[in-house]
Amino acid sequence: MKHINLVMRNACVITSLLALGSCAAQHGKVNSRPDWAMGGFERPTGINPVIEPDSTTLFYDPMSKKMVPWEDNDTFNPAAVVKGDSIYVLYRAEDKTGKKIGHRTSRIGLAASADGKRFERLKTPVFYPGEDGQQENEWPGGTEDPRVAEAEDGSYVMFYTQWNRKVPRLGVAISRDLKTWTKYGPIFGKSKVLPSLVDKSHKSASIVTKLIGDKQVITQVNGKYWMYWGEHGVYGATSDNLIDWEPVVDEKGELKAFISPREGYFDSSLTECGPPAILTDEGILLLYNGKNHPVKGDKRFNKGTYSAGQVLFDSQDPTRVLQRMDVPFLRPMEDFEKSGQYVDGTVFIEGMVYFRGKWLLYYGCADSKVGVAIFDPKKPANFDPLP
Repeated sequence: MKHINLVMRNACVITSLLALGSCAAQHGKVNSRPDWAMGGFERPTGINPVIEPDSTTLFYDPMSKKMVPWEDNDTFNPAAVVKGDSIYVLYRAEDKTGKKIGHRTSRIGLAASADGKRFERLKTPVFYPGEDGQQENEWPGGTEDPRVAEAEDGSYVMFYTQWNRKVPRLGVAISRDLKTWTKYGPIFGKSKVLPSLVDKSHKSASIVTKLIGDKQVITQVNGKYWMYWGEHGVYGATSDNLIDWEPVVDEKGELKAFISPREGYFDSSLTECGPPAILTDEGILLLYNGKNHPVKGDKRFNKGTYSAGQVLFDSQDPTRVLQRMDVPFLRPMEDFEKSGQYVDGTVFIEGMVYFRGKWLLYYGCADSKVGVAIFDPKKPANFDPLP
């Protein structure tokens, strides 16, 4: 855990005083410096975006039975994992079959990098709606918004959104090489605690991981695998096998939200889980995406903008919030983060890896491209300044 501790100590020193002062003025109280938080993350000069749409790559689509330019409209919302001496990014790609977000087909592509900044991409997707038993859940909308983490046995576990244009569901798949995947269907498909959940909208899963030496792997909390999930609130779920999950419910048998959108804050509309959470000596750290409500949000940010926040949970009781940032640590600032499908501005975080002593955070830019921001514990940057 030495790397996590170093992250937290440096974050304590570096946290933006501007952000704290502005937050105090807005809410009428002085907030303590978040020594538990991670960052800041710096965008490398001249590198972003690291992945952009490509109209030249073709793929035989099992649904339409023809070749399609599968990533010619948008490439965004990436997962990331370290394999060997390289970083691999699995990114969501949309074709041009529809006129707006959610009405095209999404597939997942694979890109590799020796330095985390410059990528080589496969010409065809590695994960997509196919003739594989998941047609009912994935046709015609596809496979969206992956989060990937490595299990202790060396396999890679991916949680993603199955989108049939009726109900978005969390699905799970497992691979040994990041190219060939076995789909296991909806994660709540066998739930006994809340059987009806599988037919209700649910997405965005962040499984708990930890650092073992320099390697980030899936871990257990109180004897079970644990994930945070959700977009209209952060919920929880547990599993014994990484495939079948049970949601955390309250004494009434209803879903229990650990955090929810807050009026007047950057996360006033949505609190959507980001990359895999991390177990630290201070607690479980979850990075998440906050959407600013157009009426009830923080007036300093654009209406509908997506920014990134952090929340710390108790490692013994992962439902209990210990600390939560009142301002984002990353927000749309660059042109490529404010132009594309989502012009209100988006930095949508989904993939983060520990690589050669640094944390690399991969995010969707305006639902159109992929960017990277880097946290170096030895030379930490400031959080993004407030407007």
